[in-house]
Amino acid sequence: MRSITYLNKSIRLIDHVYEPKEDSFLLVDALQAHMSKGDRILEVGCGSGIVSMFAVDNASLVIATDLNPYAVRCAKLNGITSIVSDLFAGIRGSFDLIVFNPPYLPTSEGDYLGGWDDLMLDGGPDGRRTIKRFLAGIGEHLAPGGRILLLVSSLTGIKEVCDLMRHECLYIEQVAESKFFFEQLVVLKGQF
Repeated sequence: MRSITYLNKSIRLIDHVYEPKEDSFLLVDALQAHMSKGDRILEVGCGSGIVSMFAVDNASLVIATDLNPYAVRCAKLNGITSIVSDLFAGIRGSFDLIVFNPPYLPTSEGDYLGGWDDLMLDGGPDGRRTIKRFLAGIGEHLAPGGRILLLVSSLTGIKEVCDLMRHECLYIEQVAESKFFFEQLVVLKGQF
């Protein structure tokens, strides 16, 4: 087991779990700016649980999900209530804030690492396969007045993801951004 530190929090990590990087940190920053005290928060695709770790002190409820059982175990090691779930499968109830750092990299046949590690990177040919499934399921789980925070890369097509969000009748606002030489990362806030 190893760990990293971000904003004075130590995050435990285990093999086969996405190690928090610039995208995770950008989403943590967006969460801190856009969550409200007492929110019921669902983190989908929690990985290490880093985003949820920054929500627990102010939220009334934090639940994290991931399809990868190693990620769920890691999030639990970091003190987060987490369950193995494919996006919203088995999730009951509604949430004030749903947060997701999806696998957004466009992938083709030769890009796979093998095993659980593919889950954290494989966004399908256009990078939007999991994002589409996520957006199709939020209506059943977002409380009235609720929000989503969705991290997206320019490699995925930010405009195309915004179009998908509009198709689900979401009002969209870009609330965070970080530029790198090879990509731009943004956090999109969506609301009905």
